[in-house]
Amino acid sequence: MRFEATKIPGVWIVDVERHEDERGFFARTWCREELARLGLKAELAQCSVSFNAEAGTLRGMHYQAAPREEAKFVSCVRGAIYDVALDLRADSPTYRQWVGVELSETTMRMLFVPEGCAHGFVTLTQNALVHYQISAAFSADHARGVRWNDAAFRIAWPREPRAMSKRDATYPDFAP
Repeated sequence: MRFEATKIPGVWIVDVERHEDERGFFARTWCREELARLGLKAELAQCSVSFNAEAGTLRGMHYQAAPREEAKFVSCVRGAIYDVALDLRADSPTYRQWVGVELSETTMRMLFVPEGCAHGFVTLTQNALVHYQISAAFSADHARGVRWNDAAFRIAWPREPRAMSKRDATYPDFAP
């Protein structure tokens, strides 16, 4: 795996290294030693998927509050998404800044989102399937979110969402 640092400390764009032959290819998508070497959360507690039938589906911006924060390794295994990590760590030099990257089945690019950052995406294609490798089990009592279009963050989404949950659409204005 090749790790590319972003402007947000702890958020990494990760490209897989394909080992190809006549059968196709093989690529590693998780390595505890490589994550630990970079100082990243190297625990794996849960894996999840989300299927999104329509292009323009938005999910986010979600995170889990203390003491159940989670790091996520996100990939798009079918279709394409625009994936966003938003720094909500008040002591971070990049507090309230965001990073966005296209993830797709073609590139197999991934995004590592550390604890303390919110995560969300908008689908760029129909039938997008997103895979998450997560460092902590989901806790409904600790689930939180901020609105995808909150002026406090000014996230530049590549398209206007067509579908999202009521919860994602109605988070209140961000109050630090």
